[in-house]
Amino acid sequence: MRVFTTGASGWIGTALTTQLTAAGHEVVGLARSAASARTVEALGARAVRGDVSQHDVVIEQARQADAVAHLAFTLDFARFEETVDNEVALLAALGEALHGSGKTFVAASGTPILPGRTATEDDVLDPAGPAGARARTADAVLALSRHGIRSAVVRMPRSVHGAGDRNGLIAGLVGLDRQLGTAAYVGDGHHRWPAVHLHDAARLFLLALQDAPDGAVLHAVGEEGVPLRAVAEVVAHRTGLPAGPVDPGPLGVFGTLLGTDQPASSALTRRLTGWEPVGPTLLEDLRAGHYTG
Repeated sequence: MRVFTTGASGWIGTALTTQLTAAGHEVVGLARSAASARTVEALGARAVRGDVSQHDVVIEQARQADAVAHLAFTLDFARFEETVDNEVALLAALGEALHGSGKTFVAASGTPILPGRTATEDDVLDPAGPAGARARTADAVLALSRHGIRSAVVRMPRSVHGAGDRNGLIAGLVGLDRQLGTAAYVGDGHHRWPAVHLHDAARLFLLALQDAPDGAVLHAVGEEGVPLRAVAEVVAHRTGLPAGPVDPGPLGVFGTLLGTDQPASSALTRRLTGWEPVGPTLLEDLRAGHYTG
């Protein structure tokens, strides 16, 4: 299978590209820079220069591929709406260009935030939530089915963790802790984030590309909910910072995420795909110093 991957040189993209090539698939990766292209090629894939704002480049590569893995996303809260607007427009254009092709399109999204209960694959993303703008992207991906494209969404938890993570939410949280001088949590720290190890997340994405039924919504969740106080205590132990509660108000979206209990389940995904996470837990990766070294 020939797979065109956006975000191929990114955090999840590099892990997925490695697993795709190991499984014998041909991978073409979108690369925004010469450095990204070198990363993609070092993984055994072919690089194509461009980014997701260049719709003609993405559409041409999608036409030549059997499947598309859409992972590119800039986690910049200041430009969140703009980024999502571009994604939705791109997906609409892809639907027209690939109409009736029977190709596969799998995109990453986020698990729902449903305070007070555990989110499942049957729950929809709340457009009014902290990252709710991505609900429009998920809807646009699943709408590709109406164009004769086998589409699926793999929802990622708040933490996709592992050695080398520099831009994820846990890396951002540790950076924030250093700025605040406190390993931070909100209230009594009972709020939970779902988590998954990087390689487990990539393996589920691979399974989705190969076999997921049309319209599938999958959860790449290895741990339903890790208490943020437990995270803070490990960060405190590793850094020497004190662990303690903070006022979430001045922290913007990050404060909202810290102060919201948001566990998520992957029970339906496991039954549907046979996927079982085997990688280290979030606290194990923190104790190993991957985020505090």
